[in-house]
Amino acid sequence: MKPVSHLDSYRNRVEAPAPPAPLLLPKPWDAKLVDPDGFHLDLIHGWMQKPHVAAFWRQAWPRDRWEQELRGHLAGNDIRPFLVARDGHPVIYLEVYRAARDRVAQCYQARPHDIGLHVAIGELAMTDRGLVRALLPVLTKALFDADPHCTRVILEPDVRNTRAIKSFQAGGFVIADEILLPDKVAALMVCKR
Repeated sequence: MKPVSHLDSYRNRVEAPAPPAPLLLPKPWDAKLVDPDGFHLDLIHGWMQKPHVAAFWRQAWPRDRWEQELRGHLAGNDIRPFLVARDGHPVIYLEVYRAARDRVAQCYQARPHDIGLHVAIGELAMTDRGLVRALLPVLTKALFDADPHCTRVILEPDVRNTRAIKSFQAGGFVIADEILLPDKVAALMVCKR
């Protein structure tokens, strides 16, 4: 039986285009759409088992469940999964989604072109090195360039994830509100065009 996506109940709420791909990042960054076969799947599955990721993503699923998740994202128009590399080495798992078609839209006035991000640094040794702080400004610029109608990019980290919140603030996002999602109390963070 296929797992039910957390987006299933929100898909028809708002007519919004598929999220754009931030493929034109400046060096040393590179973003590649996830390939659910082999290396990408193994890497993402492994990262999601790491305690620092599992604590906030709550997706320490078996490998086959992650394969289904990634294939589902790639087959649909709600979430685009990417591996972000720095100097050729994958360091971040990134999901780009349309906020208006996600559960977060029940908590704030999402516009059809608002873009949401989920960000995970896979290896604990790579945290606290300024990766997210350095990536976010170029990533948001690439997303704004890819969708000229987008005026806001959002993040919704768990309020207990102070490490992520500080990184997102250093990367140009501000806390706009505190929201209650089904699995967490989140800081709604916004970067405006």
